[in-house]
Amino acid sequence: MSRPEIQRGDRAVLIKSNTDRLAFRCPGCNAQHVCSVNGANTWQWNGSLDLPTLSPSVLITYNGPDAGQDRGDGKNAPPAVCHSFVTDGRIQFLTDCTHALAGQTVDIPEFDGKDEK
Repeated sequence: MSRPEIQRGDRAVLIKSNTDRLAFRCPGCNAQHVCSVNGANTWQWNGSLDLPTLSPSVLITYNGPDAGQDRGDGKNAPPAVCHSFVTDGRIQFLTDCTHALAGQTVDIPEFDGKDEK
């Protein structure tokens, strides 16, 4: 099995393998987000690794420190949410995010892709 080709920009990383995936570092949940940009059921992407734009929005749910607390009623706690629009190298975090950057817009931080999977 061959290693995927990786193209790095300042703000995003394109991982070319069976499906092309764009990865960027999210400062809201301090994690890498990966979006498929080639094939069926993918995000539209403007082709830029430095000032990427993705459409539609990026919605991630995860178990993180900002996840809901167990209510003690035996039901699972709700997951943490990161929901954003990525436009011209900036992340607009929507108000349904559960992390501290909810409602804010920030530049995508530089990302060398070293922790891509």
